[in-house]
Amino acid sequence: MDKRVRNIAIVSATAAILLLILLVWQTNQPAAVPGGTESSAQNTAEEEDPFRAFLKDDTFFDNDPLVSSVQVSESADNSKRLYLQASSVLKDIRITITDAEGTPVTGQSFFVNVDPLGDYKDLDQDGQIYIPGVKAGEYYVRLADVEGYRTPEDPMRVSVSDELEYTVIEDIGLYILSEEDVNVAEEDTRKAEAAEDADESEISTKWEGSDAVFGIDVSVYQQDIDWEKVAAAGVEFVIIRCGYRGSTKGGLIEDSKFAQNIEGATNAGIKVGVYFFTQAINEVEAIEEASMVATLCKDYHLDYPVFIDVEGAGGNGRADGLDPKTRTDVVKAFCRTIESAGLYAGVYSGRWWYYNNLYDEELQDFVHWLAEYRSDPLYTGRFSIWQYTSSGQIDGINTRVDLDLIWQN
Repeated sequence: MDKRVRNIAIVSATAAILLLILLVWQTNQPAAVPGGTESSAQNTAEEEDPFRAFLKDDTFFDNDPLVSSVQVSESADNSKRLYLQASSVLKDIRITITDAEGTPVTGQSFFVNVDPLGDYKDLDQDGQIYIPGVKAGEYYVRLADVEGYRTPEDPMRVSVSDELEYTVIEDIGLYILSEEDVNVAEEDTRKAEAAEDADESEISTKWEGSDAVFGIDVSVYQQDIDWEKVAAAGVEFVIIRCGYRGSTKGGLIEDSKFAQNIEGATNAGIKVGVYFFTQAINEVEAIEEASMVATLCKDYHLDYPVFIDVEGAGGNGRADGLDPKTRTDVVKAFCRTIESAGLYAGVYSGRWWYYNNLYDEELQDFVHWLAEYRSDPLYTGRFSIWQYTSSGQIDGINTRVDLDLIWQN
């Protein structure tokens, strides 16, 4: 009895399986069309193999269709993303349009709306817009849509003050140029007028006095320097030019040998300070210059002050015609900004300039570096560093170089 039941069950199960296979086969047969023919559009490999139908379903693997659609949208957008930077020093707004690396985007006429002032255009396509004469208050900067770019959705807020603050401009790095970006012959026209005041007593060799610390000052014009040889020659300190403002267009330009010089000198055990050749025509520009110096030097240890180099630029420089009061205000603004960054500040100039182009009595709080090429300076003011010649020669430097002294007592 049990054996007979088992056989019946096996036969029944087999029949059920065969019936199921027949139903599946019939279900997947092409549908008939009028005239007794099949639609050729339906006679595809997918229809012949229904188990591959998922390949036609774009959402088959989507656990979260909403997230997936966002990801597809982002990946399909090949536009470049733009970023806004906005700041203010005194009654102005500075706007910069940058890429993801923080570099100003050039070659494109950007439009911005400054609420409530109105619309402005980047006319020279340098990625920067400067708006002077702005009243104190809160403003909102929005970048207009640009074809081929993704622009910020939200406006940037900028606060404008009507009082000058001697603090470092945080985004000044956006405005620093390299010497490759400018015509150096037109922009770097500093004229060492102290040489015109020299007399026959000028000493162009290393000072041998035991009570003096011997040093030099250098810039790109000293080319590549062998700092180990310089140290071996007895040089104990160096004041390095980190940059200058262009005499013609007024750009902030980094000396192309600055990093190489400060790193080389430091590694050779030579104490360092820096200087910047100014062509600022007002206090705001002086703060820009000081901010540039603080930014360039933030990763270096300075043993000596940061000096503002106040000299002429060949007679045609943008700052050559300043009156003594304005020039003195420029120096004070530069030095106070440097001090706000936690650094020592100083001023460099020649005897004639101290007497005639500056109100020197207003600058006594800052370290003085005097350029006067004679054996005994005629300048009667107080100074800490003396540049006594521009015609020195030092082993490790293939050009003439300025020689300097600091008296220990």
